[in-house]
Amino acid sequence: QHGRVKLKSTAQQEEEKRKEREKKLKIYVAGRDAIFTKRLEGVLDDEALQLTQQLLSSNPDFATLWNYRREILLHLETKMYEAELLFLESCLKVNPKSYGSWHHRGWVSARLPRPDWARELGLCDRCLSLDDRNFHCWDYRRMVVKMSGVPVDQELQFTDRLIGSNFSNYSSWHYRSTLLPLLHPESPDPPSPCMDNTMARQKYELVQNAFFTDPNDQSAWFYYRWLLGRAEREEMISCVFVSREEERVAVAFSRPVNASSSGLMLVLDGQPQRVEWRSVHPHFRHSPVWVSFPSWSWPHLIVLPPSFTGRSESWCRDSATDQELFRSELSVEKTSVLQSELQSCNQLLELEPQNKWCLLTIVLLMRALDPLGYERETLSHFQTLKEVDSMRSAYYGDLCSKFMIENTILKMEYAEVRVFSLSDKNLTMLCHLDQLLLVTHINLSCNQLLRLPPQFAMLQCLEVLEADDNAIENLDGLYYLPKLQEVSLKNNQISKLSDLQLLTSCPKLTCLDLRGNPVTQIANIQSELTELLPSVTDLLI
Repeated sequence: QHGRVKLKSTAQQEEEKRKEREKKLKIYVAGRDAIFTKRLEGVLDDEALQLTQQLLSSNPDFATLWNYRREILLHLETKMYEAELLFLESCLKVNPKSYGSWHHRGWVSARLPRPDWARELGLCDRCLSLDDRNFHCWDYRRMVVKMSGVPVDQELQFTDRLIGSNFSNYSSWHYRSTLLPLLHPESPDPPSPCMDNTMARQKYELVQNAFFTDPNDQSAWFYYRWLLGRAEREEMISCVFVSREEERVAVAFSRPVNASSSGLMLVLDGQPQRVEWRSVHPHFRHSPVWVSFPSWSWPHLIVLPPSFTGRSESWCRDSATDQELFRSELSVEKTSVLQSELQSCNQLLELEPQNKWCLLTIVLLMRALDPLGYERETLSHFQTLKEVDSMRSAYYGDLCSKFMIENTILKMEYAEVRVFSLSDKNLTMLCHLDQLLLVTHINLSCNQLLRLPPQFAMLQCLEVLEADDNAIENLDGLYYLPKLQEVSLKNNQISKLSDLQLLTSCPKLTCLDLRGNPVTQIANIQSELTELLPSVTDLLI
């Protein structure tokens, strides 16, 4: 045993560490209490500045101390600001992601009479070289760039350098998405970026290099989705339906609005009509569809043409096809650019046949180019996506449902009918219901729907609803459908009498089929439903 170093036991080491922590804690608490006392007494001197410096050097995330320090600096004027910047650098070495340190540095820099913005940009460069996803530093850099007037193209080159060294630098990709609109502002009409095809291809080349290098990295794919873009729909009236019999006007907008407060005027034969506008469901303060009721309200201007008079029902609407309503999911400059991008992605898919990012992007490009023409390929890609990315199969199911609904709306317009049929299509959700304002018959049977959402109340002309063989347990959307006469909900999951309460708001309902639902097992359900829905003469349970 002689000549060997005696090793301390684990218990001894832990006890010494505990004592050391307690000693440091006592010093820290004593310093904190001394600072709080000084602040309470209104002391703003060098000693207080030194005390806060000691504590912040070890814990730069003590927001109260930064606030007190700013009070002291304001009292001592700017003579301390340069030294403060040096102190802040030491704090950032302790914690490069300290909220308090970066915020305080911005406050100090803004108060300097002649800030050295080049030095601040250099600091950002050094911090980002250590961690290129330090969002605190990115926020600070954007502030420095704004205050110092750094040219946009210079900052774009900076992102090029960072992306060139690391394609997975999501922060740099995101920063590019804020810079490009400044360098190439959109023209208001049409809503497409003011980049010619050559310039556009240069932008795509960088991101293509990224996802061909690492197809599974999501950073470049997210930026690519943004680069392809999406057009904002202009607020406008897209459909007007008039029922003379019910003295009712239904108006569909291109996006949700609050018609009751924004001012919507109805003019008939040159005369303003006094009406009250209500959304189609109590849940909605902003809605794409509004219905008028005779009352005392007014002011978007609707002028009904003479052809509307003398008919029991009349309507006019903008075509979803003419508006390219669903093709604008990706609204880039020219079709040739989209075709080129689709070709590139298909080349990558040959190399990486199970890459989910590539598959999803191809689906979106196909939607932008020709939704109906690429329908079969799109459905096939969705099936592959569900297999290779099973954790997100529900998301792909919803997205596929959305596209199926869009395609059916386009087909319905081509056929010039008011019947909407999407039975046995594995639908998991409903959307674009504002586009179905004029539909009289809808068939949603044999799908995977769990509910009829409140937006379903936008089907103000609906007369027949078939939704058999789903898993529907919520009927929130069956609210005040004034023309609804027949409802078939066989083999769903409606379990409570209260689930059917909203049907009382449908005055013309005469036929209701609930066979195969748990609610039919309730004692005396026949008499309960007869009392609840007296207008229903054909009740099947």
